Amino acid sequence: MRIETEPVAERRQVLLLGGAGLALLPWIAVLLLMLRDWAPWAALDLAEAACLLGTAQLLRVGHHLHRPLAGCAALLLVGDACVDLGTANTTSGLLVALGMAVLAELPLAALCTVLALRGPGRVTGRDSRAVPVPMLALAA
Repeated sequence: MRIETEPVAERRQVLLLGGAGLALLPWIAVLLLMLRDWAPWAALDLAEAACLLGTAQLLRVGHHLHRPLAGCAALLLVGDACVDLGTANTTSGLLVALGMAVLAELPLAALCTVLALRGPGRVTGRDSRAVPVPMLALAA
């Protein structure tokens, strides 16, 4: 059996996750410097950035521990989108939250979910019925 990797797709995923994580850093600084009551949001965004950057780095070096970190990033991104939508108190705030959810947070969460659930690559060999098996460990 041989494990095939998709280096071009993985490079794009690394760039996307790393870029998104880095893009959050100036936003976190704005939240902390400009808005006194936004420390909890800044902490959430900091956790998202750490998970995205960590996932990108682990994926770049081919380490299997990118999967649980990607799962954490997905959870944080979906939670952030839900809270943003639920706390929007104006029409313009709701539209911004909806745009962020649809264009950024949920697509990134979907990518992170795929990364968390997929195995290290496609398994190929003589048996054409071999398919990748998602690797997910649940703690009791």
